[in-house]
Amino acid sequence: MTDTIETRLAARGIVLPEAAAPAANYRPWVISGALLFISGQLPLSNGTMTAKGLLGRDLDTEAGQRAAELCAINLIAQAKAALDGDLERIVQLVKITGFVASDPGYTDQHLVVNGASNLLAEMLGERGKHARAAVGTACLPLNAAVEVEAIIEIR
Repeated sequence: MTDTIETRLAARGIVLPEAAAPAANYRPWVISGALLFISGQLPLSNGTMTAKGLLGRDLDTEAGQRAAELCAINLIAQAKAALDGDLERIVQLVKITGFVASDPGYTDQHLVVNGASNLLAEMLGERGKHARAAVGTACLPLNAAVEVEAIIEIR
């Protein structure tokens, strides 16, 4: 069996959801030259927000990591939609930015965003090693605990 992103997803038991439609006046993704920009993805599963509130108050770091992992799954789903179903067009995950809704004293945003980074590196292999930022914020849309966006080089 060929080692592809799809086979890695299947081996982990991950079924990609349909790419979520935008909730406002923006595109879920844009291709410019050889770069795919994916708008911020929330920890949605079957249209339901799975992680709400602030890290350090309503959720612990482990719950935040699971939320970030779900954001990464939704990023991959958006990439698949943008690339007409062919994830092998991904050359390199360039950068992700993770936003973590945080209680003022919470300082482990980087550990939360590891949930997304680790899943993306596992599913994309060498192509998944990326630059990133992990940013704490007072709140996110729909009371989401985490949001992750991505820039991907494609062919």
